[in-house]
Amino acid sequence: MSFFNYNGKLFKDGESIIGPANRGLRYGDGLFETLKCLNGRLILSNEHFARLWKGMKTLQFEIPAHFTPDFLQNELLKLIEKNGHQKTARVRLTIIRGNGGLNDAINHFPNYLIETWPLQNGGGREKGSQLNSNGLVLGIYLEIKKSCDLLSNLKHNNYLPSLLAALHAKKEKWNDAILLNNNGRICESTIANIFIIKEGKVSTPALTEGCVAGVLRKEILRSSVNTNLQYEERLITVEDLMEADEIFLTNSINDIRWVKNIAGKTYDNVITGQINAAFLPTIY
Repeated sequence: MSFFNYNGKLFKDGESIIGPANRGLRYGDGLFETLKCLNGRLILSNEHFARLWKGMKTLQFEIPAHFTPDFLQNELLKLIEKNGHQKTARVRLTIIRGNGGLNDAINHFPNYLIETWPLQNGGGREKGSQLNSNGLVLGIYLEIKKSCDLLSNLKHNNYLPSLLAALHAKKEKWNDAILLNNNGRICESTIANIFIIKEGKVSTPALTEGCVAGVLRKEILRSSVNTNLQYEERLITVEDLMEADEIFLTNSINDIRWVKNIAGKTYDNVITGQINAAFLPTIY
């Protein structure tokens, strides 16, 4: 039996906690963070909480004095221990506003929901692990474009473009789908940031292109000053994607995963493997 934490109280999985007037349910009024825990330690937690606090400010939450990153981290670790997931865990922290209509929220305080799940072998990406042996097969989702606006870089609960892209990927038997922005350029995948490598240069869509401000994305760009590779944030077209030598995805649970095929085009993983081997020890 696993438990989840809602506003400091433990509930058994499957128990109901909110009613129909909840603004998170009605409007997707909230944010979330997904963290990895290895051996009782939350990986890159400071960066996750920094992004969460930026998002709460953008969504105009009123944050009580006791509601701090240290407080939330303690709540996360207590639930991880309660569920026996200290060795390896995926942890989801959801922040939602409480009850009310569109213009009459009862208050603007953050309500928090914490869930944990065990991960096999640290999500397959423990320190010193090799790159994924089977490269990913991706496709480009064309039905819905992601906007480039104030909300684009946040991990907010309005997830419909990615959700529908993920359903399409499942139908097409892809491992993931690539989303375009409203300018028709490369944005991200449904659950990850995307990097391309061409002639030794590593590129990723700029934040102005509408992608989520990924924690691992940020760390890879930060660590790039210690490598011989050239990294850049820029506009990336579909043509750039198809002409790339290598492509990889990044997120906080799976770390770095290389892409083998998009629309019949195959990609290598030599430089991606070098980045993986050099970067992972810096965060673990």
